[in-house]
Amino acid sequence: MVNASVHSSGAASVVTAMESPTKDTCRPDSPDSYYTTHQKQPAEDENIKTHPSDLIVDNSTFNPENLTTATASSLGYPTEGSLEEHDGTLTTKTSLDDLEKGIGPVLVQHQIGAKVPEKSDMEVMARARGNHTANSSYTSTWKISVPPENPAELPVKRAGRIYRGIRHNFFTVYQRLFVICLTANLIPIIVLLVTNRHSTPWGPNRGSVATAVAANVLAAFLIRQEHVLNAFYEVLCATPWWFPLRVRRMVAKFYHFGGVHSGCATSATVWFVLFTALVTKDYASGHYDQPGVMAISYLLLGLFISICLSAVPKFRFISHNAFEAVHRFAGWTAVALFWALILLVSKAASEAPGADSLGMTVVKSPAFWILAAITFFTILPWLRLRKVEAFPEILSNHAVRIHFKYIKIGPILGLRISDNPLKEWHAFASIPAADGQSFSLIVSDAGDWTKRQITNPSNAYWVRGIPITGILRMAIVFRRIVLVATGSGIGPCLSMLVSHPMPCRLLWSTPNPEQTYGVNIMEAVCKADPDAMIINTRASGRPDIVALTYHLYVQSNAEAVFCISNNNLTRKVVYGMESRGIPAYGPIWDS
Repeated sequence: MVNASVHSSGAASVVTAMESPTKDTCRPDSPDSYYTTHQKQPAEDENIKTHPSDLIVDNSTFNPENLTTATASSLGYPTEGSLEEHDGTLTTKTSLDDLEKGIGPVLVQHQIGAKVPEKSDMEVMARARGNHTANSSYTSTWKISVPPENPAELPVKRAGRIYRGIRHNFFTVYQRLFVICLTANLIPIIVLLVTNRHSTPWGPNRGSVATAVAANVLAAFLIRQEHVLNAFYEVLCATPWWFPLRVRRMVAKFYHFGGVHSGCATSATVWFVLFTALVTKDYASGHYDQPGVMAISYLLLGLFISICLSAVPKFRFISHNAFEAVHRFAGWTAVALFWALILLVSKAASEAPGADSLGMTVVKSPAFWILAAITFFTILPWLRLRKVEAFPEILSNHAVRIHFKYIKIGPILGLRISDNPLKEWHAFASIPAADGQSFSLIVSDAGDWTKRQITNPSNAYWVRGIPITGILRMAIVFRRIVLVATGSGIGPCLSMLVSHPMPCRLLWSTPNPEQTYGVNIMEAVCKADPDAMIINTRASGRPDIVALTYHLYVQSNAEAVFCISNNNLTRKVVYGMESRGIPAYGPIWDS
């Protein structure tokens, strides 16, 4: 028991008692349990008058969130004025609103002996935020970890350096899928060119080449389509634990599906180069007098090439907004031009002697039906375009938590939001609420758009399509895992752990986690893993994440490691584990 006195104006005082937490846990079970059960003590001197704070009912729990200016005044605290630290370095002007939004609870804690407020606590709670206030309405004590002095020693990396570099950096699953798709298309192209080298007109059948173009474009579309992706995840996540670890390890690599997307898109471009070359040869020789087909073919070829070049990783990283714009508008234009091309080619074919009518020629073309499917899947997400109400909760000057209530969201799903649907979209992992009726997203400062959401959050955002399953969904194919996160990467981790509680160890490295992400996030982290290793990089510096990850992997006897961080650190952790034979996964640039 810790005794503390609550002072009143004048000489009167009331003695209160606070019960200290007895469990050495990451966080008390609830905010209320951090405070005392106030009981009025009998006065030893009958001349001592009863203070207004005696109005607190016996055995009631003091909840700082219910503190009002009137209650603060009755307890003897200033409602206006200044709060100064003993060293005089911090002076925070307060107002009546400040008391209700955080300063009052800090004063109360200080007076009842709960904790001497720190400068960082005061700065966070006294920071003015307009209509959006910080989540921290009181200070708290957290179990911030210190990296172990003697972590488990990292084993020697397997194989030679050159092999490791090729295997884990230049020939990942993504690149392998890309090569497989491209090779599967180059082989038939070569075969067609060889077998039709003496045909008249020269080369493969133009209709077959157009069908191959359309088929590859459709495949590139489908592997990115929300319903298709979610269906794949549902099937693959049903992989039972009794399957060999080697099989489950390969299944969990599904998030490299972007290799199929880029492989098929590149293959479609190669096929269309062949189509344009054949049409050009026929036009030049006088066998195909269709200038409209020629013009549209070269326009489409330019669009195909521009889409492929804008998707090159270096360009995509330098100007992501330009990449999105080229992909979206060039893609839409290409679909429209493809319709025009099919109609012109079909019209020319229907004019030949003994040919079918234009309508029959069109419906008999496989490219027509494939293009119809492409058009449908292009339009489908935009049919669900809508602006939904949002409830922003400022966590700090580095992060905001945005709450939504428009839909019940499933487990481990990501949502794309935008404030300008034709300009840019940003994907975030959803964190389902405990009531199952709402969810939230954590947005941290990672660029101009995210910074704008923190400094000036909106009360409504555009959404389209349906939520998409994220990489962490594959974690359920393992018995035990280690989750590694930095900064706002804790959002996707909580999304999984809230929906699918499972044996795991959590490593979270971030600057000032309490002040940056607030009470609710800290509580959720500690609930997911009471022994979570939370590293405050402002206090202890940046740790050796690879070494700590391996330490937790050995300590917990885990089967796999999942890392949610920036691109460089994710690659470092995944390489550090995979090169030692440990299954490791993390988002890639095109996942």
